[in-house]
Amino acid sequence: MANAAFVTIGDPGNAADTADGDNATSGIQRYGAVGYTYQISATEVTIAEFEASNVGNGDEDHWNDDTRTVGADAPASYVSLSEAKKYANYLTEQANGGLLDYNLYSSDGTGAGSYTRAAAISDGITVYGVPTEDEWYKAAYYTGNSGDLWSLYADGTDTVPTHGTTSGWNYYNSGYVNGSPNYTWTTGFGGEEQNGTYDMMGNVWEWMEDSSGVIRGGSYNASEDYPRSSVRLEVSPSVGSSEVGFRVVAIPEPATMGLLAVAAGFALLFRRLFAM
Repeated sequence: MANAAFVTIGDPGNAADTADGDNATSGIQRYGAVGYTYQISATEVTIAEFEASNVGNGDEDHWNDDTRTVGADAPASYVSLSEAKKYANYLTEQANGGLLDYNLYSSDGTGAGSYTRAAAISDGITVYGVPTEDEWYKAAYYTGNSGDLWSLYADGTDTVPTHGTTSGWNYYNSGYVNGSPNYTWTTGFGGEEQNGTYDMMGNVWEWMEDSSGVIRGGSYNASEDYPRSSVRLEVSPSVGSSEVGFRVVAIPEPATMGLLAVAAGFALLFRRLFAM
């Protein structure tokens, strides 16, 4: 996964969406404000990627059984939030020579680890995490267009997305010829979204980092209402479901790391010259 496709989400310091409403909390809560540049995986974490980490319980290969076979490139499902965080730790360790010093989460995925997003940005150390709700929301719905910075759907529009096909999305549509397809499809199939991602609408719900168990994006079995930016659900973070998977973020993104490395080099040179 560390070598899988990631897309960069820039324009750091943007304001949150001003759209009203969600269906899980009282009052109005704003999402999408992120103060740094980061990367998010273009697709959901696959069965093959997750199983390679050995942090799961073996149920993530739900989509290959006696009744259907979608292959190991389908999204990993039956993954709890803590397992998703443990997978992010695994990626961090792989990227940093097996060192445990930089993990965003505790070893069991239930608490804070030894590093933070702010420290990663400051030090230029690549760490991987489950997206915060603001990170996920921005990657999905931020258009960056003057006067209209946010869209209702992740394809950059406020209209119901195309259902199915190589240019559409995998969600339940009662008008679909065969009803709900009732299964996921291969990650990266279907329509590309406005920020270069796939399946932030439909396929499987995706975990946010929030310990309360927030999921967003809808699934193959959810109607077109659920992929909207106004919809968020809270479920048990220990849930194992065929409809829930996740993607990961990388912080900081490579361009930021390069600039930090250059800055560190100049600082070191300055110190050496000053010492002479």
